[in-house]
Amino acid sequence: MKTALEQLTEAADSLETGAMRLSDPDFRAISKLVYDNFGICLTDDKRGLVVGRLQSTLHRRQIPSFSIYLDMLLNDRTGAMLSELVNQISTNHTSFFRENSHFQFLQQKVLADVMERLQQQRRRDLRIWCAACASGEEAYTIQMSVMKTLGLQYTALDAGLLATDISAKVLQQATQGIYSADRVQDIPQDYLRSYFRLQADGSYQVQERLRQEIMFRRFNLMNGTFPFKPFQIIFCRNVMIYFDANTRLNLLQRLHNCLEPGGYLFVGHSEAINSGSTPFKNLVPAVYQRRLTA
Repeated sequence: MKTALEQLTEAADSLETGAMRLSDPDFRAISKLVYDNFGICLTDDKRGLVVGRLQSTLHRRQIPSFSIYLDMLLNDRTGAMLSELVNQISTNHTSFFRENSHFQFLQQKVLADVMERLQQQRRRDLRIWCAACASGEEAYTIQMSVMKTLGLQYTALDAGLLATDISAKVLQQATQGIYSADRVQDIPQDYLRSYFRLQADGSYQVQERLRQEIMFRRFNLMNGTFPFKPFQIIFCRNVMIYFDANTRLNLLQRLHNCLEPGGYLFVGHSEAINSGSTPFKNLVPAVYQRRLTA
């Protein structure tokens, strides 16, 4: 039987060589922590991902083992380590005009319908939510599409886009709106000229007039209540693939409650919703509408 000192020394040696081992109990405990707080399912095949992404945290903090790291996580009352954990674990792959058919449908169908309804109700408030916005590309794509389509009509609206994510790290990048040249290559040239400014280092920054139309905030989709006024349009794409069926259904119900009657929900193309089990009507692939009547 190894002494506690020998075990700690062995763990420290492993840290030095980079050979970190995540035991079954520690993996299950970390997985439960992530699921309970963020709804993300870390199945057994994600063990390598967890080790790969968290090793840098352990090295930087000079924590010799995952067991000690887990104890620190569970005893951290500030929530800082939990926030750092989700920054490392969450996948934030995104791009401008990703799944572009959605933005075409937004411009050709959705905005006209929403504007007609606002005019009938003599309202000016256009409300859009981009949930799980990651580093901002999707939020900026939505806002560019709206402003480009509505033109001068937009200036007469009390409009705004709420963009949220669980990761404070990617929200910081989103707020700055600075992207390398390869990240903006899918943006049409007229959009690039209208809404971006080329920087001295070859990167591109979103112009202030576009950035000021978006409010970036940290928000956990697992919160029991969503303290928002109803939206006409919600984008919640490519995030539910990390949730189990029960978590998805609960989230869909909360999203439904956040939509005005007739409002639109965009999800990822790999996140098909069974319209028979949810209060949405399917319009085109991965686009749904809250029914106008119960």
